[in-house]
Amino acid sequence: MTEPSTTLRTGFVGLGVMGRPMATRLLAAGFPTTVTSRTAAAVQELVRAGATAAATPGAVALASDVVLVMVPETADLEAVMEPPDGVLGGAHEALVIVAMGTHDPSAMPRLAARAAAVGAAFLDAPVSGGDVGAREGTLSIMVGGDETAFERARPVFEAMGSRVAHLGPSGAGQIAKAANQLIVGSTIEAVAEAFTLAARAGLDVARLRDVLDGGFAASRILEVHGRRMLDRDFTPGGRAQLHAKDARIILALADELGVDLPGFTPIAAAFQQLVDEGHGDLDHSALITLLERRSPGATAD
Repeated sequence: MTEPSTTLRTGFVGLGVMGRPMATRLLAAGFPTTVTSRTAAAVQELVRAGATAAATPGAVALASDVVLVMVPETADLEAVMEPPDGVLGGAHEALVIVAMGTHDPSAMPRLAARAAAVGAAFLDAPVSGGDVGAREGTLSIMVGGDETAFERARPVFEAMGSRVAHLGPSGAGQIAKAANQLIVGSTIEAVAEAFTLAARAGLDVARLRDVLDGGFAASRILEVHGRRMLDRDFTPGGRAQLHAKDARIILALADELGVDLPGFTPIAAAFQQLVDEGHGDLDHSALITLLERRSPGATAD
């Protein structure tokens, strides 16, 4: 096993599509890592890679200097924090708690205050880059919260991401992630519309993607999600139901700030339509299937 590169002990709560490869990156970097998850198989996979299993989030916190939580919903995060078995139940002086999922920005200061009451620090640090970035350690990590706590956790972030930025006080990371998801969702829709249009006109969409990827339309979305659309492979990297949840956060934030989002609002509705039709577990690139149903004979394959 790789010798630990730091004395920081890390913990990971939530080993799903993103959490599992992120925790694996910590182990590869030499961080002693304690893990727990609702999925026993994921825990055992990490144990085989060198992690230590814990029964509860509180036990993970007790064994860690920096504990990372990757769960989908804000309600899930709040439940994972609750003592006695939650993270706050195992909190101790100088513990840094990091929420790495996409959550409601307004909940972050409240959780930070609860952490501070028991001597711990709380950061919101959502990520972008999908499951590919998680596996490759190339995530972008957007951090809000106390800057001293951020610097303490920085080596942990740098083991998982190639771009790490402290953006402001508690909640700033989540606001940055809302902006990110607005761009991602809008670009997925743009690629889907372009592919559907080209297919309907009789173009070879695979060749189109290749030439576009060398021009001004090039993007990570065109590269990765465009490939998924062509392959009809909607195995989730980012699930549609999670992007629908993110869209609700974006629209609520826009409403709170009095910002009009005329381009994104119908895209948010499209993500919700996928969920309502029972396709929420598909990758968010499955947005193209809605367009194809409205345009028979325009399948991008």
